[in-house]
Amino acid sequence: MSKNVRALAARCLYAVVDQGRSLSDELPKQQLLIESGKDKGLLQELCYGVLRYLPELEQHVRRFVKKPLTGKQRVFHFLMMVGIYQIKFTRIPDHAAVAETVAATAILKNRHLKGMINAVLRSYQRDPELENIEQLPDPVRYNHPGWFINKIKAAYPDNWQNILEQNLQRPPMWLRVNQQKSTIENYLSLLAEQEVVVLQVDPLSQAILLEQATDVTKLPHFEDGWVSVQDGAAQMAAPLLNAQSDDNVLDCCAAPGGKTCHILELAPNIKAMTAIDVEESRLVRVNENLTRLGLNAKVIAGDAANPEQWFDGELFDRILLDAPCSGTGVIRKNPDIKWLRRATDIDALVILQKQILNAIWALLKPGGTMIYATCSILPEENCQQIEKFITDTPDAVLEPLALTEHSNDWQILPGDNSMDGFYYAKLSKKC
Repeated sequence: MSKNVRALAARCLYAVVDQGRSLSDELPKQQLLIESGKDKGLLQELCYGVLRYLPELEQHVRRFVKKPLTGKQRVFHFLMMVGIYQIKFTRIPDHAAVAETVAATAILKNRHLKGMINAVLRSYQRDPELENIEQLPDPVRYNHPGWFINKIKAAYPDNWQNILEQNLQRPPMWLRVNQQKSTIENYLSLLAEQEVVVLQVDPLSQAILLEQATDVTKLPHFEDGWVSVQDGAAQMAAPLLNAQSDDNVLDCCAAPGGKTCHILELAPNIKAMTAIDVEESRLVRVNENLTRLGLNAKVIAGDAANPEQWFDGELFDRILLDAPCSGTGVIRKNPDIKWLRRATDIDALVILQKQILNAIWALLKPGGTMIYATCSILPEENCQQIEKFITDTPDAVLEPLALTEHSNDWQILPGDNSMDGFYYAKLSKKC
């Protein structure tokens, strides 16, 4: 099997864009074919980068390829974009980028396209800029699908361009210290000893923002469960839920388990923690995280929209509902979302969220608290969803969010305080 990183990148991109597969599924498959950690990192950079700038790179290819490739030859279309991405956006020397990309044609078993690939990349080197960029369609100018741009313009008329720009950035790396194992101050000292530079500690969640991404194996006591990688916005969930001793807690739609673990780290004396997710395969990660961190929870494969299949009858004091959503707040981490998600998906997700909200609300004790969360920035999944739920649910009250200046709900946008896009609302049930 090929070890040519560019060939593997082209195959991965073809699977994601043309075949609709998830980058989180396809990239690890290709990385298994590489032994070098450096090459694994390069493969990730190429795949993420092309997906960030897909329309722009497509436009470049169209300038030089008069007859578009079709069928299985489309993998070579993605190979050309891999080549142009290297020249335009990376520090790889142009001659190496061109040579390795052209060499990939042999690995991909179509040598007769070698000349075309070489010609396209050489042509791009001679004429690298798109003409009249301001006159190009919005999807090319902003590297997002048109339907999404229109939604963001409508929801955020004053800063829609900034949101789109933030989505093109590499995600920062945030750490969560397991306060059952170490204090924040102690762990900051350990990072300093390892010369890992910290930019800030969030005052609300105590999340630690690093200056640059670091291999987890270089984080002090990572394998011993002292620290986890989790975005700063996601680390707000557990403090906002504020579980207390002897609470019976439910983390709904819990995979991969970061919030489950954080709740337990902050409140080790709760009565019980139940974590459910509809996909049994995703619960492997939940159990791995619990084991590494030395924590315990009841982990169940169950459909949140149909709790009668798994609910044991004991109501919960606190529920975190991290609802299924469009993922439009975490495009920095998952650039394939832009090309896999469809406008029609949003209406279906809103219906599913409503079903889950109604079903899980019945499991909350009178006087209990629910935190509704999504990693979306679309109002119909967030504030509009909660407004309708409050209107339709007589015993539901929208509560002020403790710890923050946000009196009702909280929409975090991508890049706010270097965090992902996230939404939080706090609901209580009348006694």
